[in-house]
Amino acid sequence: MIPAGTAVGRSVVRPDLAAKLSGAAVYGADLPVAGVLHVKLLRSVVAHARIAAVDPAAALEVPGVVAVVTAADLVDLDATWGHYVRDRPIFADGVVRFAGEIVAAVAAETEEAAAAAVTTIEVEYDELPALLDVAAAAAPGAARVHDRAPRPGFACPPGTELGMDNAFYHHGLQHERVAEVDEAGAVVVQHEYIFPAVYQYAMEPHVVVASWEPDGISVHSSCQHPFLVRQELATVFGLPLERVRVRVPFVGGGFGSKSYTKMEPVAVAVARAVGRPVRLVNRVEDAMVTTRRHGMRCRMRTAVRPDGRFVSRQAWIWMDTGAYADNGPTVTMVAGMAAVGPYRWDRVDIDAACVYTHLPPSGSYRGFGAAHLQWVGESQVDEVAALLGIDRLELRLRNLLDRGETLIPGQRPLDADLAGDLREVAKRLDWGGALPAWRGRGISVGVSPAGVSARSAARVELRPDGRVMVLVGSQEIGQGARTVHAQIAAEVLGLGMERVVVLPTDTDHTPYDRSTGASRSTTVAGLAVQRASERLRTALLAAAAEHGGVPVDELTLRDGRISTGKRSWDIAELAAAGPIGADGDASELTGAGPALFWEVCVAGAEVSVDPETGLVEVPRVVTVADVGRAVNPSLVERQDEGCTLQVIGNAFFEEMRFSEDGVLLNDSLLDYRVPTLTDVPAEMICVIVENGDGPGPFGAKGCGEGVFGGLTAALVSAVTDAGVPVRELPMSPDRVWRWIQQTTSDTAPG
Repeated sequence: MIPAGTAVGRSVVRPDLAAKLSGAAVYGADLPVAGVLHVKLLRSVVAHARIAAVDPAAALEVPGVVAVVTAADLVDLDATWGHYVRDRPIFADGVVRFAGEIVAAVAAETEEAAAAAVTTIEVEYDELPALLDVAAAAAPGAARVHDRAPRPGFACPPGTELGMDNAFYHHGLQHERVAEVDEAGAVVVQHEYIFPAVYQYAMEPHVVVASWEPDGISVHSSCQHPFLVRQELATVFGLPLERVRVRVPFVGGGFGSKSYTKMEPVAVAVARAVGRPVRLVNRVEDAMVTTRRHGMRCRMRTAVRPDGRFVSRQAWIWMDTGAYADNGPTVTMVAGMAAVGPYRWDRVDIDAACVYTHLPPSGSYRGFGAAHLQWVGESQVDEVAALLGIDRLELRLRNLLDRGETLIPGQRPLDADLAGDLREVAKRLDWGGALPAWRGRGISVGVSPAGVSARSAARVELRPDGRVMVLVGSQEIGQGARTVHAQIAAEVLGLGMERVVVLPTDTDHTPYDRSTGASRSTTVAGLAVQRASERLRTALLAAAAEHGGVPVDELTLRDGRISTGKRSWDIAELAAAGPIGADGDASELTGAGPALFWEVCVAGAEVSVDPETGLVEVPRVVTVADVGRAVNPSLVERQDEGCTLQVIGNAFFEEMRFSEDGVLLNDSLLDYRVPTLTDVPAEMICVIVENGDGPGPFGAKGCGEGVFGGLTAALVSAVTDAGVPVRELPMSPDRVWRWIQQTTSDTAPG
């Protein structure tokens, strides 16, 4: 057992480990619910069409079917939702805008009956032209995906401009550090780049159990943002917040796919129609058309002086958000910021556009923005280095911003030693050492805005049985949030970990937390836990002083006992008459712009390329977890390793493929391959950097997403160093082979 008071900084065992390994953990699909009906969904088979008719008659004849629910059953509601843009109907209402849009739901006594009934519903479509290419959709004069002006959702920042065109949201960055920037004599590189749509595979697809009750809505959901889901449901169904209750069981992974609202309005609408609890469980093919990572096209231009000083960067970015906005504007904003890179530029000019298309909606996915753009910007840095004959590491070190410098005017200053992080990577990659043919090394450096919002509160209570209960709304989605929050409370209160329990989220009882995302669970929610624990400690010592008739400054709290001289008593005695609790929040955190801190995206990689097949192998990766203070070092390492494997998939083989009619072709895990153990690099090195410079508890700051930007770029850099230029992901063997043939052809004599 780890001694009390020394929990932080130790790789303690996860409290949820036994339940998950034994199968005792209860997920949404496991919840026992009396009288529950099972829901199956009918989805559109065309990308764009008017719905001429929906005939549910045959479905209603299937034994066990209780109801078929469509938009016609919601005419008394404004049945659209969306936290940023309120543009997504619960059921397609007259028009379908992507293949996979929900047209109807069947509620039945068994899953088998619901599944059978769905296949019998007849829908008549009048097909319309579909916009499937983001550049075509963004072109002037393109037909509009939505013919109504966009309505801001409840979480849309005040003052946000939303336009009528398909490119309905723009994030621009224009600034000059030097007046009248002169590019005369500068080396200029300019290319176009493509990043495909990919799926945020989580082991547990979306699950919602919903009830429509006399006193309001009750939902169990595998969601990352329960308080925002509560607000969305209250808005859509016209109820006050206190009449909507959201509870979160164990969640089998999220990675952004369960951010904000996803399937909850559908489940609630069905429960409302049938008057019984319902369970909606997505299959993988459903989840893949519920949310995905944004596809992207980008044109970038970089100018650098002959002496290696960076002059200017321009980028034009088109993010394919699909038929509905979801979190697209936020992803677009972060992508625009990532395009700049953490460098001193004389001039920056970025235009990032969020664009509607007739493809499934795009949302958050781990490391969004940085994953999209860091590899593009870093590729151009590598290309400039080659043209100038300057070592790639040296060129970066000459131009990197220092701690305290400003990346973008109006934003939080840089709070990390990026040059030091980059040197750590280079050292572990044996930078400068010779490599055989068709092998390459790559490095990359970037940052991403993290934290998003300081709205996080916590309550910590000492119960009569001597245990401490932590109530905090940040979700355990596999990253270890409950473990870290327990460690923080144990450290402050001088307790053994076995006496601290972090409770599941229930919006009726858990203090408000804005969201589980943006790497904020340790930094922001963790700070709230620390502050609540500190106040509880103060309250316990004060109660003990009164109980024992001694001054507070003569008391010590350790190992669950309060002592003075030869006298001591267990803290449980103080709560004999009832729980003693204290509240805390993260309101002290402030930051200019969207960043409460900058997440570091620094990594390196070594690759080998088979010129005969185009297959790329990855013998070594190095990632940097610049976390300020590692509350649990093992969890930090596991976060980086897990993200590394996801990056391997995004970089080398993951890609959602659509037909020319907009239908997803590879909608199963047989056709859409996610990384497996066979794809793990031979050597994964995670460098934990602890400078105590984070705004969170004990100087901590978040991690777990920076690898997506840093390692994606490093892998592209390494493949390019091996002799294969890259301007499109994924770097699949067929593409790499073609690029090798093209490069060989271009350099052949004559």
